[in-house]
Amino acid sequence: MSTKISVVIITFNEEKNIERCLQSIEDVADEIIVLDSFSFDRTEEICKKFNVKFHQHKFDGHIQQKNRAMDLAENDYVLSLDADEAPDETLINEIKHIKENTNSDAYYFNRLTYYCGKWIKHCGWYPDRKLRIWNKNKGKWGGINPHDKVIMQEGTSKEHIKGDLLHYSFYTINQHLAQINSFSEIKANEAFKRKKTNNIFTILFKPSIKFFIMYVIKAGFLDGYYGYVVCKNSAFSEHLKQTKLRELYKNARS
Repeated sequence: MSTKISVVIITFNEEKNIERCLQSIEDVADEIIVLDSFSFDRTEEICKKFNVKFHQHKFDGHIQQKNRAMDLAENDYVLSLDADEAPDETLINEIKHIKENTNSDAYYFNRLTYYCGKWIKHCGWYPDRKLRIWNKNKGKWGGINPHDKVIMQEGTSKEHIKGDLLHYSFYTINQHLAQINSFSEIKANEAFKRKKTNNIFTILFKPSIKFFIMYVIKAGFLDGYYGYVVCKNSAFSEHLKQTKLRELYKNARS
């Protein structure tokens, strides 16, 4: 008997991406769950064109929302996607094979990011290995917001499969900068809660080190102009996180 897979997706104002995502998984999804954070664009309208179970809940963190979406799934195996992602043809065929021959508790595959019109194949952004298919009874979302990850129970079996998850990340650099500002705030607050500290040397040198690793060691220069932009913006993200963390401690002392 074949294994049924529930596809689970969280959304907020994803009218630009959600249709592509839903179309990409129609042939492999036995159930599609969309958990929306009260979008005010056409996300709900687009979802209802498909065979989707549409739910809404206030967003209280990536980990919390993704676990909530997973809990709504009726099937044991889930495929978790973001609205701006879509499996390529090879990955779809691998998922079909898994459904007929389920040999592991969880499955990894690579994610390839499309950034401002260019596929980024270096910078440490590829291969970006993701565990996104798993038995929900043996694993759940964990990690530190906003960088969530699936954590499986000890002793579970995992397998890497072929194909890429296509990630249509940012259409403009301004979109990237807006996310950097938002995510750096979340990261700084999470670090503050965990009582992580920094100093002036961390603020001065950690961003530069990050840029060097991504651009030189991880060959970001091979991705041309947008490779440079990705690496530079990632260094800026580190700078913002560190300065915001320092500001949190300064405000706490005063």
